[in-house]
Amino acid sequence: MYGVLLLCGGLAGVTTVLFGFGGGFVVVPLMYTLLIAVHGPDSAAGLAAMHIAVATSTALMIFAASLATWRHHRRRTVQWHLGRPLVGYIAIGAVLGAAAAVSLSGDWVRWVFIVYLAITIADAILRPGFLHQATGDVRSMSRLVTAMIGTFIGTVAALLGVGGSVMTVPLMRRRGASMTAATAMANPLSLPMSVSGTATYILLSASDTALGPWYAVYVDLRALLALALAVGSWLGIRLASQWIGRIPDRLHAGVYLLLLTVVLVVMVVMH
Repeated sequence: MYGVLLLCGGLAGVTTVLFGFGGGFVVVPLMYTLLIAVHGPDSAAGLAAMHIAVATSTALMIFAASLATWRHHRRRTVQWHLGRPLVGYIAIGAVLGAAAAVSLSGDWVRWVFIVYLAITIADAILRPGFLHQATGDVRSMSRLVTAMIGTFIGTVAALLGVGGSVMTVPLMRRRGASMTAATAMANPLSLPMSVSGTATYILLSASDTALGPWYAVYVDLRALLALALAVGSWLGIRLASQWIGRIPDRLHAGVYLLLLTVVLVVMVVMH
């Protein structure tokens, strides 16, 4: 299982750098599938599979988003003045989202994940502003809009364990950003969500000890720390960094949507 997760971590690193996914869209479906396959659907790990996948993915983003942010910062693709106002609100939303995820059943979290993905893909395809060539000049938002959007991003991202990219990338695209700039912004904005969300998962679920000694509540420590997900992400990030800013904008946007569609199909068919 953990050898497969090493490869998964590498793929998560690639998607983190190039698409701002934070690994969640790769890690959550794969970990969910592997936990069910290895432990069985009626085991303690199988019954908590979705919660484990979401919590571990959220913790992984602390590593992956930090490394990807540093890579983008070195390439000067992060527009810090645009993302900084969202940070605090995303952190607050992450606490709310993680608390909601803990209180919901795994099946509810899975279907929320599926519905949100479907809405995001349909919106990006049907509504103008995502697939077209962007101007590169990102329009700013008012303080009230920033607070509302930041809190919403943090809540949904922590609830689903996917980082904020599925919201921040379309948001930045419609405000005029190129795909390189939009995905670069997604990584530092995933950091407050991952830190707040992980802490909330652990604190609110601390009484649940049925999963065994290798779990920090729902966070699978072997997957996260035993040179699987974290190291795999580092390798993927290192390999993918050379492509930052080199992919044509429209192709970059199209591949982003294609990857989301693949994840949606996987989440629908597996159980």
